[in-house]
Amino acid sequence: QVRLVESGGGLVQPGGSLRLSCAASGSILSDNPMGWYRQAPGNEREYIAGLGTRGTTYYDDSVKGRFTISRDNAKNTLFLQMNSLKPEDSAVYYCNKYPFPWGWGKGTLVTVSS
Repeated sequence: QVRLVESGGGLVQPGGSLRLSCAASGSILSDNPMGWYRQAPGNEREYIAGLGTRGTTYYDDSVKGRFTISRDNAKNTLFLQMNSLKPEDSAVYYCNKYPFPWGWGKGTLVTVSS
């Protein structure tokens, strides 16, 4: 069973930065196309960034130019560097395979507020 553990969230002021991390057992993060998703209160979970096994990336227009997805294969960790954060980025952030996600972790809460 795949277990994903997200971390790095917190409270940040508008314009600030955070780096999220996603850890998993084994080499599943490097062996599969992975992505970051987020879910704001009252909204559906949305796919916002992806990283293919060969390094291709995808970003939703809402985060393009501000967020960067990356992976450290040696540490089997997926990252999401988030810069120029906006209040509308506030959400619980999750990592998972894209497409066809596995079971969901608990996520990490990001709150952007002054």
